[in-house]
Amino acid sequence: MKFQSFLIKYAEIGIKGKNRYLFEDALIRQIKFALKDVEGSFNVTKATGRIYVNAESDYDYEEVMEALKRVFGIAWICPVVQLADEGFEVLKEKVLEYIDNVYENKNFTFKVESRRSRKNYPMVSQEINMELGAAILDAFEGTKVDVHHPEVLLRIEVREQFINVYSKEIQGPGGMPIGTNGKAMLLLSGGIDSPVAGYMIAKRGVTIEATYFHAPPYTSERAKQKVVDLAKLVAKYSGPIKLNIVNFTDIQLYIYEKCPHDELTIIMRRYMMKIAEHLAKESGAIGLITGESIGQVASQTLQSLAATNEVCTLPVYRPLIGFDKQEIVEIAEKINTYETSIQPYEDCCTIFVAKHPVTKPNINVIKASEQRLNERIEELMKIAIETVEVIECK
Repeated sequence: MKFQSFLIKYAEIGIKGKNRYLFEDALIRQIKFALKDVEGSFNVTKATGRIYVNAESDYDYEEVMEALKRVFGIAWICPVVQLADEGFEVLKEKVLEYIDNVYENKNFTFKVESRRSRKNYPMVSQEINMELGAAILDAFEGTKVDVHHPEVLLRIEVREQFINVYSKEIQGPGGMPIGTNGKAMLLLSGGIDSPVAGYMIAKRGVTIEATYFHAPPYTSERAKQKVVDLAKLVAKYSGPIKLNIVNFTDIQLYIYEKCPHDELTIIMRRYMMKIAEHLAKESGAIGLITGESIGQVASQTLQSLAATNEVCTLPVYRPLIGFDKQEIVEIAEKINTYETSIQPYEDCCTIFVAKHPVTKPNINVIKASEQRLNERIEELMKIAIETVEVIECK
C-alpha cells in the first residue's frame, strides 16, 4: 500500500511543558534536513501534539523510512492513512480497505483502539471500537479479537480536520533533536569507540564538532581518510560535522624525545585535550567528548582519566565510561561504523605506545615530566592550532 502520510511520534519532547514547541520546531527542522536529499517532495507540519510528513509527489518508501530512522527525537514512525470525515459507514469501508491492502495474510489477532480529540463526533471511542471490530471479523474469516496481546493493533484517531488510520509503528532512534542541547567537541580517532561516543551524545540533542590528531608520515593519508569516512557516517545521525585535523607529529616527537616513555600516552593525551579544548572554545563548544571506557587500556584507568581531566577547564563527557567492548561494538554495528573502524590503518595514538605504559600515573610526577617540554611545547602547540585542516563531513 502506498502511504502518502507518516505520523511522527516523539517521547521525551512531550514532557517539556511550555518549551515543548521549541523542541517540536527543532525536530521538524531535522526531519526536513533528513529528507532534503531524498527523491520526492515532502511537507512537514505539526498539529496539536502531532507531527506529519506528507508526500506531495512520488517517493521511495524505503529511502524515506531510512532517512526518518536517523532523526534523533523520533520515537515512532507510523505510516498513516488520513481520511476526511464522510460519515461512519465510509470510515468502516476505508478501514476494511486498509486491512485488505496492508495485510496479505488475514490470519491474525487484532484490537481496535480509537481516540477522539474531536469530542462532538457522534460515536464514543468504545462504540467505534466495537463497530469496526465487528466489521473486520465479518469481512475477514481468519481474524480474531485479542484485547490483551493483539498481533495487529489498529488505531483510529478522530482529529479536528481528518481521521488517522494506522496499525504499524516503526521504531525511531529516540533521543532529542539536534541543536537543542548545545555544542561539544568530539575527539575522534579511527577506532571503534569514539564514533559511538559522538553518536550517543548527539542523540541527546548536542551539535557535534570533531578533532582528529594526525601524525604524518607515521600515519598515512588512508588513516586520515578513514576518520573522515567515520565522521560522515556519524553525520548521518548528527547532521554535518566540522572535522578539525591537527598535525600532531612534531608534538609527539618532542614528547617522545623529552619525557619518560612509560608516561608517553598520558602526556600526549593531555596535550591532545588541551588543543581540542582550545578549538572547542574557539567554536563555541561547551564540552569535550571522548570514547573512553574505564580500564579498557592503560590510558583509561581511573588514575589515567584523572590525569587527563586535570588539564581541562571544560567538562569532559564520556558516554561509554561503563560499557564493555562488546556493548560498544554492538552500537557501532547498528550505526554502521564498525566495519570502517576495523580497517587496518593506524592512527597516531598507536604509533608511540610504550611497551609498559604507566597505569596509575601520579599527576605531580606527570607535571614534573612535562616541565622538560617548556622550551618548545607552546610554540609547537601554536603551530599545530594555526595549521589545522578543516573538512566539512556530511
